[in-house]
Amino acid sequence: MKGSVVGVVIVIAAFLALAVSAAPTMGSKHTAMTVSGFQTPESVLYDPRADVYLVANINGNPTGTDGNGFISRVSPSGRVLALKWIDGTRQGVTLNAPKGMALSGTTLYVADITAVRMFDRSTGRFKGSVDVPGATFINDVAAGRDGRVYVTDSGWKPDFSASGTDAVYRIDAGGKVTELAKGTDLNNPNGITVLPDGSILVVAGNAKAEGYILSPDGQRKGVRKMPAAQLDGVEPLPGGGYLVSSWATQTVYRVSRDGMAKAVVQNMKAPADIGYDSRRNRVLVPMFMDNKLVIHPLR
Repeated sequence: MKGSVVGVVIVIAAFLALAVSAAPTMGSKHTAMTVSGFQTPESVLYDPRADVYLVANINGNPTGTDGNGFISRVSPSGRVLALKWIDGTRQGVTLNAPKGMALSGTTLYVADITAVRMFDRSTGRFKGSVDVPGATFINDVAAGRDGRVYVTDSGWKPDFSASGTDAVYRIDAGGKVTELAKGTDLNNPNGITVLPDGSILVVAGNAKAEGYILSPDGQRKGVRKMPAAQLDGVEPLPGGGYLVSSWATQTVYRVSRDGMAKAVVQNMKAPADIGYDSRRNRVLVPMFMDNKLVIHPLR
């Protein structure tokens, strides 16, 4: 009996140790929380209606049409509610290598190589796809207040050499795709967001430390100097300004309305398409190489 009791104690201790290691790590309210267990997380999006974080997992090759991409649901406390809430391996679902995401009405829009996939915002039910003819690397998605959705084609081939298809497209409510801007002078457009005035901010994904403003009909309204190159995600902030992530400097920056930049998260290897929790004032950073999500409070 004594030996059995000792064995049970050891098993319980091992279980508790495993539970602790699997739980999100969190310090004080001013320090970051790290959630593990993802597979090539490329993008994270805050859904304020459901109060959850959505994480797009490429799960392999960023250009592989392998049907194994998935989207996770994570609570603001860092608990993984459903690792594969939307699962590309499930019958009736098409999802290969999901990247940027956006919400409009009842629909979740997801960038997926050469198409934009659509899912029910509440249930995750697959609602179909919109193909983007001529695109090679659909990378990010943003939604305007009018229901229009904007997407970037970063103009990369599977080996990440230039395809020359750099472009920004608009998808109307009926699924019509319109080319707003195209050309290699777009510098591998990556992150995209719609600003409060309705204009569109796009950031370059190559060695150019810049972004540019487009009107909803595609007119270029100016170039913005950015704090670094190899930019990925961009998110607007309340009251003006925005957050932007850079692979080159492994940093997330806060850029004010007057263009002044401040590093808010540093030493983050491969910070991909960031999200912003507007309720708690947090930046959400998918760690592309490390298969983690970092939830970092902003001060």
